[in-house]
Formats: sequence, structure tokens, C-alpha cells
Amino acid sequence: MKQYLMNINGKWVGEELESLDVINPASNKKIGTVPIGGKEETTKAIDAAYVAFESWSKRTAYERTACLKRLHGLMLEHQEELAQIMTLEMGKPIKESRGEVNYAATFIEWFAEEGKRVYGETIPSHADNKRLQVWKKPVGVVAAITPWNFPAAMLTRKMGPALAAGCTVIIKPSSESPITAIKLMELCEEAGFPKGVINLVTGSSSKIAKTIMENPKVRKITFTGSTEVGKILIRQSADQVKRLSLELGGHAPFIILDDATIDKAVAGVMASKFRNAGQTCICANRIYVQSGIYDAFLEKFAKAVKKLNVGDGTNESVDIGPLINRAGLDKVSNHVKDAVSKGASVVTGGEPITNEGGVFYAPTVIGDVKPSMIMMQEETFGPVAPVQKIETDEEAIKLANDTPYGLAAYLFTENVARGTQVIEQLNYGIVGWNDGAPSAAQVPFGGMKESGIGREGGHEGIDAFLESQYVSIGMN
Repeated sequence: MKQYLMNINGKWVGEELESLDVINPASNKKIGTVPIGGKEETTKAIDAAYVAFESWSKRTAYERTACLKRLHGLMLEHQEELAQIMTLEMGKPIKESRGEVNYAATFIEWFAEEGKRVYGETIPSHADNKRLQVWKKPVGVVAAITPWNFPAAMLTRKMGPALAAGCTVIIKPSSESPITAIKLMELCEEAGFPKGVINLVTGSSSKIAKTIMENPKVRKITFTGSTEVGKILIRQSADQVKRLSLELGGHAPFIILDDATIDKAVAGVMASKFRNAGQTCICANRIYVQSGIYDAFLEKFAKAVKKLNVGDGTNESVDIGPLINRAGLDKVSNHVKDAVSKGASVVTGGEPITNEGGVFYAPTVIGDVKPSMIMMQEETFGPVAPVQKIETDEEAIKLANDTPYGLAAYLFTENVARGTQVIEQLNYGIVGWNDGAPSAAQVPFGGMKESGIGREGGHEGIDAFLESQYVSIGMN
């Protein structure tokens, strides 16, 4: 059994600390251990990043780009190793894990180039004896707190722009899937990042986060996780006015209007809903289908879902892996039971699967769904697709917006004018129009309302790690 370590100031440490078991949810077997770091280790990581910031921020954009490009190449070179680690520690099917590694690498590549395009401004002056300029400066030490469900991509989406901007980083990966981040840290070393520029701490989320939030040397937090935790971070950030980027919970509506191509809509829902066993923040959670095509859609959709193969993600033929833990399974089961008790019908699936001690739930389609059911009010985070019949575009818009969340939404219609008018009224940061997989490195990713603050990816992704400094130059 391998004992993995933390990395602070260029050294692998934590061997003497108590350890945390990392469990494969497909088999319930331990695959390794990581140290339980706390206040002392986090403080050392912050101090190392603070010292390293002085020299790293002064390096040219081209020097920082060179390190990032080496990391990009190493990620692709080690794609299979990273994918296997990811599948073992959090259950994602191996073909999805390979895809995530490639996706994660695109953020490193994108921001390696974007770092060379951090432009200031020269502003026309109001007086002939002044010159007005805006300079861009890295915000400082950044703490990146990442979730378990995309252990590579959520890290590179934060780390890439921070490093390209000239910031230094402390990484806190999820305790459910920390080994992927540790392997990426090894590749960062190999890529030649100086000591202290990137530090990785594992262990108690509450203790590590508390230390980060209380330490004035940390100027920015970038976090992906639940809205509840995001609100705690907002409150904790107030005393020092730390900068925040928050990508929080979602409850994505998937609207299918009666002029949609049904086969295209089915393919779109399949791509959105069942990736990572439905454990994604932008997956379809509420499917609204106009009555004219409701029955035809439901029949084709259920037929496609029945073909999904459930099992251990290391098997190349598996489409749906396990849920992350028993609590996740219980939540999914309770949501389905609630819907059935209130009149919904199980079209296919609807039960846990007993499989070698793992945590599996059958891919499920629920029909005759009503807005009062829990799964239409809360994010299920599992392979369950509730389908509700709607009559009008206006009803679809009203139901879609009836939530405190606003991360992602989907719309399937072949009518451009109709689609434009619906999307203009959807309060979501991301919309997939006839597209069930809208994510990409070059576009802004983030939500409205309680789904977050700021955007990741695209040129906006690096802006979040920069300060604008206005300089007025007197010429007398």
C-alpha cells in the first residue's frame, strides 16, 4: 500500500503524520494513504508560496510559459497513468478519465499562451501634462481548493491561470481523490517550477481552509464545491477582504422544445446527464420536454439508457462507474423514493446495484415528474434523469429559472429565433444550445445567482488572478 506525501517548498513531507485512507468506491478497497495535514503544514506552505512569489512574479511571461508548456507535455505523456489513478480513487470510467486528463491539459496549454497576452492600457489623458496608464500585477499567493469529481481538470483550471499571471499557489485537493493532484505535483516538479511556487497540502478541509482564510499572506481563494461551503468562505474572507473565485452548486434544466430533433436531444441528454455517473455540477438535473414530443422522447431516451453498462471503471466497456461514497448513494435512493411516493413512474432503473462491495446505482429515468419532488428542487448528483412534461416555452423558462442556482442550462430547438428568445430569459452562466457538452478551455465557465462568483477559462480566467494598477504620470 503506497503512502503518498504532501509537497511544501519543494520537499515531500508528512510521513510522520497520521494518515487518511483513500478508498476505491468501485470495490471499497484502500488504494493508498495521504497525510492529515493541519495548521502547521498549511502555514509552512503559505510561507513558502509567499517567499517564492517575489521571484516568480518577476519572471517574464515567456519564462512562466516555458514551465507551463513543459507541464502540458508531461501531462499528455503520462495521460494513461493519471487516468488510471483517477479511476481507482474516484471511480470514473477509464475512457472518461483519459478524456479528463486531456481536457485538464488544455487549460495548462491555453493559459501558457494567455500569460503572454496580459496587456495593460494607455488611456488618452484629460490634460497635456499627464500620461495615464493601467498596469497589470499578479494578485499574490493563491489557495486553490478543488473537488473530488474532476480531480485533474478543476485543479489545472485554477492553477494554470494563477501561475501564468505570476501568482504562487497552495493546492488543497479533496480528501476523496487527492492522489491525482499528488501525481500532477510530481509532474510540476519535473517541469521545472521553482520550489515554493506550487505547494500541496492534504488533510482536514476545515483546518486547512481555516488557516488559509485567517492568514493575510493569502490574497485569493479559488474554490469549486458546494454553495453551502462557498457561503462560509465568503463570510470568512470578509475580515481581510480576500479575493474570491467561486464555482458552486448547480441544478441544470434541460429544455427540449417540440421542434427539436429527438435523436439529437437524446444524444445531448446522454452526454450531459450520465457523464461521471451524473456527478457533475453542470449535468442535466431537470429535463423539461414539450408535450408534443414527450412520449417519443421518453421512449428513445429510456432505450438509450438501458444500454449503459455499469461497473468498475477500470473495465474498458463500462459507461457508468460508482458513486463516490455511501452518502451519495443514499441521497440518490432517497430522491427516487420521494419521487415515486409522489406519483412519479420509474421508466428504467430506480435501484442500487450490488456489485463487489462498490457503491453503484442503476442509470435511471423517471417520468411523470412534478416540481414539488425533491429531485426537482435539489441537485441529485447521481445517474437519475427526471423528465417533466411542459406545454409552452413560457412554462419552460419559468420552471428553469425557479431555483437559486444559475450555473448551466440546456436548450434543444431547431428554431433560431425561438432559441434566442428563450436563452435571453434564462438566468444561467452557461447555456448549451443543441449541445450537451459545452465546456472548453477557451470559454468562460461560471454561474449566476448562488452558483458562484467569477469565471474560469478563457481570457476572463486569467483576469481573476490580476490586479489593475492605475498610474498617473505627471510630465512637468
